[in-house]
Amino acid sequence: MILTAHQPAYMPWLGYFHKIALADNFVMLDAVQFEKNSFTNRNKIKTSNGEAWLTIPVEMKGHLDKQINQIQMDSRSNWKKKHWNTLLLNYKKAPFFDQYAGFFEKYYQSETNDLFGFIQLSSNFFFQELKITPQTKKLSELNVESKKQDLIIDLCKRTGSNAFVFGALGKNYADKNLFDENGISIYFQEYKHPSYQQLWQGYLPYMGIVDALFNLGPQRTKELIFEGNITKQELEKILKQ
Repeated sequence: MILTAHQPAYMPWLGYFHKIALADNFVMLDAVQFEKNSFTNRNKIKTSNGEAWLTIPVEMKGHLDKQINQIQMDSRSNWKKKHWNTLLLNYKKAPFFDQYAGFFEKYYQSETNDLFGFIQLSSNFFFQELKITPQTKKLSELNVESKKQDLIIDLCKRTGSNAFVFGALGKNYADKNLFDENGISIYFQEYKHPSYQQLWQGYLPYMGIVDALFNLGPQRTKELIFEGNITKQELEKILKQ
């Protein structure tokens, strides 16, 4: 069984979904420290003027002492309406925008101020659209309090997993010997970003998932995620060697 884990992310990029699609088990790291200027509460879309950030404003007071699942969104500005209008303005002519307009219009009418809960609503929708269906748990549900590599090892044991998928930066800190001692194989994702037809002139990689979904629809986006990249079946063969 293959495990991966990641912090929640707002409108994640294609590589995020590829990493999760490689796994049988996925742990959402909701009970870790919130990082300012991370992808937890922001991501990029393409506009007629190039890339633009969509950022969820959050209550920053005391954030260094709070976990992601304790962070509240800042409701003093009408940012939800702004985000919806930005998507509408820049994607209304995209081939599949109408297919998703109803969901996003309702999504941005949500009255919750809970950052994690709000992100989880869209994440679950994206997983459903892309048919990415690992067994998913929240870190806060698993009663695991270890840190760093020990946390990963404990999560593997807790989920019955004998392999873990790191992001590419995992090579900088993962101790293979430690994982070998615990009977856990490791793999480092090296995601090659594919290109696809977008609105507006030129191509911009690393946009949030909505850019591909609005332009390509769910089936082609799922295919695109794996284009030029390892599949789960290929990874399983590597891990058995």
